[in-house]
Amino acid sequence: MLIGGHVSTAGGLDKAVERGVEQECDAIQIFNQSPRMWRPAKYGPGDFEAFKEAMASSRMESVVIHAIYLINPAGGDKGMKRKSLDSLTHALRVGAGIGADGVVVHPGALKSDDRSVALKRAIKFFDEALARTESCDLLLENNAGSKQLLGLHFEELGAMIEGIKEDRRVGVCLDSCHLFASGHEVRTPEAVSALVGQFKKQVGLKRLRCLHLNDSAFGLGDLRDRHADIGDGEIGRKGFEAFLSEPAFQKLPALLETPGPDRHGQDRAQVRLTTRLHKAGLNARRKRV
Repeated sequence: MLIGGHVSTAGGLDKAVERGVEQECDAIQIFNQSPRMWRPAKYGPGDFEAFKEAMASSRMESVVIHAIYLINPAGGDKGMKRKSLDSLTHALRVGAGIGADGVVVHPGALKSDDRSVALKRAIKFFDEALARTESCDLLLENNAGSKQLLGLHFEELGAMIEGIKEDRRVGVCLDSCHLFASGHEVRTPEAVSALVGQFKKQVGLKRLRCLHLNDSAFGLGDLRDRHADIGDGEIGRKGFEAFLSEPAFQKLPALLETPGPDRHGQDRAQVRLTTRLHKAGLNARRKRV
């Protein structure tokens, strides 16, 4: 498992690699621009080359980009769609430039639309974004927070992927907090195994490309999406031992997005803790066998 976390690109793309090294990450996630603004960051070949050189000389084996939060693939407003499409296209192009394993994006919100209408709109949106670009995969993240969001459950994610024309470039990022908030039990090996079986049936294991690691501030099935530091929420340390040691999750990038001690994200201590929980979970599974 490639354990790491989300890091800042302040000062340049290659600075994100330095921050990942400082935190002892094996994988990192970055934003391609400010996450709450439409203005794209201007990167060129020199920026991409510096990033790739930094990665090559580091311990890191994976980088993914998280698209900005403002994007709504299911939205009906034409102005919002244009800005969303331009932003996701930019993220995919930056991803291709730095050799990212994919761009993580939330499937979208219904607003006042019928769910089936919103789903079709999101599929068309992703078709357009993929048609505008030649490489870098699109990774749809399971959602939580409201019934008005698409992608709360595997069946809907599977239907979305099945409808996308260039589906060979589409994968999934599973978020532990979102799973828990939407009603998936993840705190025992048996529960995680059942979850993986469901995912395999409704989406397909070949689609699973990365994990987001977040504890949940609220209980199972609460729907509210509030991240907690690993081991400090309702999933807890024993829960993460079970989650992280799931055989189907091994070798994947597993990225912390936790608040952290200073509310600026995870630190090296949290990456180390997650690594220890992963090893403890694997050892517990071996003893059970």
